[in-house]
Amino acid sequence: SIESIMHRGIADNAFLSKWAGGLGGSWTAVRGTGGFIKGTNGESQGVIPFLKLHNDQLVAVNQGGKRRGSGCAYLETWHNDLDDFLELRKNTGDDRRRTHDMNTANWIPDLFMKRMEARQDWTLFRSNETPDLHDLYGKAFEDRYCEYEAMAERGEIFGQKRPAIDLWKVMLRMIFETGHPWITFKDPCNIRSPQDHCGVIHSSNLCTEITLNTSDEETAVCNLGSVVLDSHLDKDGHLDHEKLRETISIAVRALDNVIDINFYPTEAAKTANSRHRPIGLGIMGLQNALYKKDIAFASQAAVDFNDEFMEAIAYYAYEASSDLAAEHGTYSSYAGSKWDRGLMPQDTLDLLEDERGEKVDVPRAGKMDWKPLREKIAKHGMRNSNVLAIAPTATISNIMGTTPCIEPTYKNLFVKSNLSGDFIVLNGELVRDLKKRGLWTPEMLDQVKYFDGELESIEGVPQDLRDKYRTAFGIEYTYFIDAAARRQKWIDQSQSVNLFLPVADIKTLSHMYREAWRKGLKTTYYLRTLGASNIEKATTSVKKEVRGRAGVATNDAPVPKKEYTEAEVKACSLEAMMNGEECEACQ
Repeated sequence: SIESIMHRGIADNAFLSKWAGGLGGSWTAVRGTGGFIKGTNGESQGVIPFLKLHNDQLVAVNQGGKRRGSGCAYLETWHNDLDDFLELRKNTGDDRRRTHDMNTANWIPDLFMKRMEARQDWTLFRSNETPDLHDLYGKAFEDRYCEYEAMAERGEIFGQKRPAIDLWKVMLRMIFETGHPWITFKDPCNIRSPQDHCGVIHSSNLCTEITLNTSDEETAVCNLGSVVLDSHLDKDGHLDHEKLRETISIAVRALDNVIDINFYPTEAAKTANSRHRPIGLGIMGLQNALYKKDIAFASQAAVDFNDEFMEAIAYYAYEASSDLAAEHGTYSSYAGSKWDRGLMPQDTLDLLEDERGEKVDVPRAGKMDWKPLREKIAKHGMRNSNVLAIAPTATISNIMGTTPCIEPTYKNLFVKSNLSGDFIVLNGELVRDLKKRGLWTPEMLDQVKYFDGELESIEGVPQDLRDKYRTAFGIEYTYFIDAAARRQKWIDQSQSVNLFLPVADIKTLSHMYREAWRKGLKTTYYLRTLGASNIEKATTSVKKEVRGRAGVATNDAPVPKKEYTEAEVKACSLEAMMNGEECEACQ
């Protein structure tokens, strides 16, 4: 109804944005274009005009006077306004049907992925004629969806049928061209949720790491914090379990205290946070930790380390929440939760397999003994409905002097600008390793600058260092997904997973996102493609650069100029178009 749209979708979001809340919300329940409006005997114009209004509200109401409002709109893949939704971030077309300041994300049910892979048809519906689909998932969703398809075939409700693979290609083309809508998966979020007994997850948040129930009475709120992973390794590069356990115990207690002393702009936010007491503890500094362990990001050893550290963090975080429950009691809606039923997050992979009828290809084994923790939770319960979520940490990682969350090194060399001028910043770990081997010379610096910090084309750099300092676009996407799947096994919410491709095409994108779905990922975040700055290179005078003045290109460059294919140039031009957007970090 117009009342609920304006109250919950616009007004509440304005108050949340005013107090610096990053917003994520589902708009699937808004009736699609052509839907009958009983009160006025008219037809709906669909969800797009309201999303445009929401976009402008984000601009009008900034976040505590510090930055403009930030939000992400989610839409399920069966909504009949899907085509227009996919084009919201395009730079062409009717600007009244574009949302240049708001992020968008697809909320995809497993049935769509199955139909797409089987090359079967998919039907779009008006949400007012299929109102319960929004609250169903897994087998229950599949059964009801098929019933609605039969009704549409008989002409009882509206239904628009088309090949699922065609819709999938449009989704991939849009995320390639505009960076939106992001790809997120409805069923893994709900099937693996600890809170499946008291609601449904209708969307994720601004940065796709929060997966909490929402309803007319509750606006999900999650307080976030992050552990500096590289500060919890011993001198030999092993996890310092004692220190990690102590840090996590303090962090969980602090985040739990925030729930009680926080200010809530809306009653729905206060109700949800007080009733379920969710928190989101994540990490930062993964890349720095791998440097300390002398492990390449693109390696099986790194994937295994992701499994190892996430298991330890999960164990100590869930333990800390149970200890708080022993002190203060469980959260109000604990009875009937997966915690109460003796199910840990890693156990729910089997539930996902059962609902899908397909294998989730993730190793189940861990290194720690979970029996004592299971017994503790059975005795004391949990203080928090949800405990873990890995946020982007784009800002706070800079403050802490470490690398962002679970990201690889984006560049080994970049230019930092401030009031004193422009300065070349090199990866300090790389410089230290080159010095240890006697390879750090003025000539090496020239070559590192020429190739923008990429070591692959520099002669004289050993292969093990090339592997260790390979940057984001030099890493196969399979490593990102495998590592994310290992982490997701232990996490009760989700994680902000950026994916990197030097040159993107529809076939590669399809393989990548299908692999993410098969391995049980709940959400993905930005798709990053190679920037236009890599098209042309020029060597510069070392002495003039270090004095802070513009260098002059030399004609006798000691390294060959790299050639780029037409596909690479095209990808770069698309990325240049996308680079105008701001980084929307939760922290």
